[in-house]
Amino acid sequence: MLEQITNDLKSAMKSQDKFKLSVLRMLKSALQAEKINKARDLTDEEIIAVVKKQVKVRNTSKEEYLSYKRDDLADNLTKEIEILSKYLPEELSEEQIDKVIADAFEELKPTSIKQMGLVMKKVTPILASRADMSLVSKKIKEKLSN
Repeated sequence: MLEQITNDLKSAMKSQDKFKLSVLRMLKSALQAEKINKARDLTDEEIIAVVKKQVKVRNTSKEEYLSYKRDDLADNLTKEIEILSKYLPEELSEEQIDKVIADAFEELKPTSIKQMGLVMKKVTPILASRADMSLVSKKIKEKLSN
């Protein structure tokens, strides 16, 4: 995955696509910082986590800009998100997320909200890189409340 990002960075340099180049350089520096924090090379899952974090930051900023009627800045962030999203795996549908959660409930048979951590621990490795974990958490809470 890192090789793909590096190759895209090189092709952006060659085609003189300054916008894409700057986005990929920011991503590359975020990956480098994470590599230094971990003191080892990053796995593809860790790279995906960093990219997701970058997209999340941009989404938050985009919402902020839109609330202040700064559409020009929000448009730039939308373009950045499009570039970064290319490196993320396809998100699972709600039905697929519900199935994973249902399977975890069937296996663990949780009885109260106190066991939410147990359910999250079970579904996180499966869903972490392919779903919005805040949505997953909300769905598990709802299921435990019923």
